Amino acid sequence: MASHQSSPENLILVNREPNGIAFVTINRPKSLNSLTRPMIIDLAKAFKALSQDESVRVIILSGSGRAFCSGVDLTAAEDVFKGDVKDVETDTVAQMERCRKPIIGAINGFAVTAGFEIALACDIIVAAKGAKFVDTHARFGIFPSWGLSQKLSRIIGANKAREVSLTATPLTAELGERLGFVNHVVEGGELLKKAREIAEAIAKNNQDLVLRYKAVINDGLKLDLGHALALEKERGHDYYSGMTKEQFKKMQEFITGRGSKKPSSKL
Repeated sequence: MASHQSSPENLILVNREPNGIAFVTINRPKSLNSLTRPMIIDLAKAFKALSQDESVRVIILSGSGRAFCSGVDLTAAEDVFKGDVKDVETDTVAQMERCRKPIIGAINGFAVTAGFEIALACDIIVAAKGAKFVDTHARFGIFPSWGLSQKLSRIIGANKAREVSLTATPLTAELGERLGFVNHVVEGGELLKKAREIAEAIAKNNQDLVLRYKAVINDGLKLDLGHALALEKERGHDYYSGMTKEQFKKMQEFITGRGSKKPSSKL
């Protein structure tokens, strides 16, 4: 039976399913899922808890209603921006970046500024047709602190990132897919279905290797290629050095068994 948790006002919903998939939903649809300080803290706590929960293999993050997240609730801006931005325990993006489990962002409607940054903290992005990613930092005089100024340029290229951020021009899901930022663009009604399909494919794999693989990819992105390749070698050596003869035997048996089966269909 699936377990459910939520903040007192049900603004952040957490649903764990028996198959190892957890759903986190930003649930303030009447305000287009704009974030208050308590919601930011609840999101951070949710990702930290899911990262530590051994029953959870993969996380799907979405927003209820017409938007994924329209950013920080500007009526509570001072409370948010003058809070302790260096406190990683209450920092949503910091906890997403620390999360050991793969995070799939299911993006519908608008992902604006802080919502854009939360999307950037996901490992895989599925977007509904017509979804838009908007950076309004420059429009409203808000200095970025959740990574948008650094991450976006590394994904879509510096020139396009400068245009998106300095003009506050929406980046459509369709263009995001062409630029390698969005993995899949689907009909709105298929959004969670596609996210679940990817989650199930991840959950079926070797969980220890999935966690290690996510970590080495994400940690390597912070390095130049030479040091990243050295990191892969080092972690690969540590991984195989720690394997017993029995584990090697099981791996060989698994590979032999899979070799006799037809390959699965593409995602």
